[in-house]
Amino acid sequence: MAEPTNTPMPPGTPVPASTPRPSSPALPAPSRPIVLHIGDPIKYNPTTYAEFSSAFEVIRPSAAERERDEFIRALKERRWGDFSAIFRPFWGTGGEMGRWDAELIDLLPDSMRVFASAGAGFDWADTKLLGAKGIIYCNSGLAAAEAVADFAVAMIISTFRHLPWCMTAAIFPFPSPQFTDPSYTTNTRAREAAFQTCHARATAVSHNPRGHVLGLIGFGNIGQQIAAKLGNPAFGMRIAYYDVVRKPPALEASLNATFHPTLESLLQSSDCIVLGTPAFPDGKPLVTASTLAAFRPGARFVNVARGSLVDEDALADALESGVVSAAALDVHADEPRPNPRLVRMATQLAGVPGGDDDNADGGGARLPGPGPGRVMLTCHNAGGTVETHVGFEELSMRNILAVLRGGEAMTAVNLEFLEERG
Repeated sequence: MAEPTNTPMPPGTPVPASTPRPSSPALPAPSRPIVLHIGDPIKYNPTTYAEFSSAFEVIRPSAAERERDEFIRALKERRWGDFSAIFRPFWGTGGEMGRWDAELIDLLPDSMRVFASAGAGFDWADTKLLGAKGIIYCNSGLAAAEAVADFAVAMIISTFRHLPWCMTAAIFPFPSPQFTDPSYTTNTRAREAAFQTCHARATAVSHNPRGHVLGLIGFGNIGQQIAAKLGNPAFGMRIAYYDVVRKPPALEASLNATFHPTLESLLQSSDCIVLGTPAFPDGKPLVTASTLAAFRPGARFVNVARGSLVDEDALADALESGVVSAAALDVHADEPRPNPRLVRMATQLAGVPGGDDDNADGGGARLPGPGPGRVMLTCHNAGGTVETHVGFEELSMRNILAVLRGGEAMTAVNLEFLEERG
């Protein structure tokens, strides 16, 4: 997607909401299609929003109206008339009504044609049911692809270089920003031991990514950008992928990517596995104990997709047994509560009391655990940049403009479920 050229509004600049138009059989049909704008006002694309507002009658339900019970009541009352589209420009707001399931979708007017939302994932909406009702669902994954790919690169490097250990050891015992924590000044011996141990021992478990096989589960926009960034001469990784539909030979050649016809084949051939595929509608995990058993011993794992796709306790078991040597997760099955076992692994240190001394005690005996700091955990941050949100707004509006003007959606995800209207 071309980067929008509109001048961003200063953060927090309000955009006046349209006054809700009460519905009544006596009212004449609106001269312009109605668009329901749920969530925060736009911030970054005033020029496109001006075009959008000129083309459509935009109605923004209040925060109270977006709560599920009131939202259902409003749909039953046809409070917002026969609207043609729903526009959700930000991922953090506009979802107060909860999951878009049959309870909500069945109440949408027959005039509804397109639902365009921020975000790459769409497990919160029944896109099959929307399609059966003749509604195109458009995500904004294209706008987030570069940010997610950049973040994935950092996480992949982390699994090869054990960055959580290196970073945590440097600030142990976790002083306040003002360095006023008494333990930081009084526990000098432990602090120095953490630093020196990491400096001396991290080398033995660290590797350059170059020459290793990067296995991508899912080869959409994000997977392709990861391949372009890490498969080029700068990093020199060997790219492999598995997807339900094989990509054209020209695309594979341009990215030097090797297709694997089965997931098991990819797992057995890869040194680092990156999960970048949509979640299953039923929440079923893809990475399970049996899947992890197919990993090449000592392989690494990165998840920038959805937490529901991973059995996190099975992953913790694989890390403890050494089947997986390191992992990095930006998304979690029970957000905002990362798995406690993985949190412990993310904060383990060597050379300090209570730490994991690189799996060896003073007498050389083996200790349980995956080794110090071999797990990186982040807070669902991969797609979170200003540029991503600029793109979320722009792409969502462009999708609605295209569909309601009789054109084709740019990022539809449910066309196979769409039924022609009578």
